[in-house]
Amino acid sequence: MKKQDIADLFDRLARVLPDPKSELDYYTPYTLLVAVVLSAQATDAGVNRATSTLFPVADTPQKMLALGEEGLKQHIKTIGLFNSKAKNVIALSRILLEQYGGEVPQERELLEQLPGVGRKTANVVCNVAFGQPTMAVDTHIFRVCNRTGLAPGKTPLAVELKLEKAVPEERKLHAHHWLILHGRYVCKARKPECPRCVIRDICAFKKKTTEEDFLPKTRKPSAKKKPTAKKRAAKA
Repeated sequence: MKKQDIADLFDRLARVLPDPKSELDYYTPYTLLVAVVLSAQATDAGVNRATSTLFPVADTPQKMLALGEEGLKQHIKTIGLFNSKAKNVIALSRILLEQYGGEVPQERELLEQLPGVGRKTANVVCNVAFGQPTMAVDTHIFRVCNRTGLAPGKTPLAVELKLEKAVPEERKLHAHHWLILHGRYVCKARKPECPRCVIRDICAFKKKTTEEDFLPKTRKPSAKKKPTAKKRAAKA
């Protein structure tokens, strides 16, 4: 994608959503970290339902350890992979207390050393909690970047590195939020809503949907079956 088109892309997304925010509920770097760890292969809405009862009783590493792994599971059992996630949250909470005084480190490399924290999770925490211009590439962003031609790549890391070079400096702080929300609500995986997409004219996706693709399907009236000879004889 050309440099001017990239600038236009983010200008348009910014006009639609001037102040994009994470859809995960949190209020400290620690609760954000826990929420993002829980969100792997789960929806933000599902995580928010679980943390709505979890965070009132365990919003610090100390309280989480006091709650314990089994206690944590009772709050997050509706989330996929809750057993391994509970184990990781307890383990990372212990490390935060023992090595960082209960505080969440601001360096991506240190965050990645915590149990259950990969590069994407670390990037989200760095960006959302600490205001760093990182690019957290999830499935939505990976899809949008490849479809549009913004930052095509075969792996999330390849897309992330291309985004770091392509995104205008003044747009880097919110870039990943604009892209994830666009992918979640407009550029959907199965059926992208191209007719209402604000960047459709600069998008390289060849199989764009049209208004007709979203019209209600009308069923053709079924042809009446001719009565069999046996039924005709019975009527006679």
